[in-house]
Amino acid sequence: MNSKEMADKAALKELIDRVSMLADKKEVHAQVQLFAENATSETFAGGTLILGLKGRKAMETAFVDFLKNFNTVYHFNGQQQVTINGDNATGISYCMITLIGMENGKKMKTTIGAVYQDEYVYENNRWLIAKRTGNFEWQEKQEVVQ
Repeated sequence: MNSKEMADKAALKELIDRVSMLADKKEVHAQVQLFAENATSETFAGGTLILGLKGRKAMETAFVDFLKNFNTVYHFNGQQQVTINGDNATGISYCMITLIGMENGKKMKTTIGAVYQDEYVYENNRWLIAKRTGNFEWQEKQEVVQ
């Protein structure tokens, strides 16, 4: 592996981590800037499409609307594997998502095991997500008892 490929892989890892960290802080406007202008995002749960979005504006609206339901948002990124082909790349990454919010008067924690399949594009001297397909493989919900 040459130094450019190593630098690109590090940049793609940082991109994925930054997307997650901005979601955790609910800095959605900054988060969607890490997607290409006309990027697509699809989310599946149990093999069923639950959300399909195209473009930064649609993503920002949907992400803000979703995150407003939670007091705490926490992504823990794990394994990532990428394949780089010039100014394009593909990758798969694993993430554990924790969401805490009120539901029917109870503080609830939802934990989701997600696998993301991404397509990346190198534009204006930086990597961006061109397409993200999220598969929520499993989900667990429990009341938070203090």
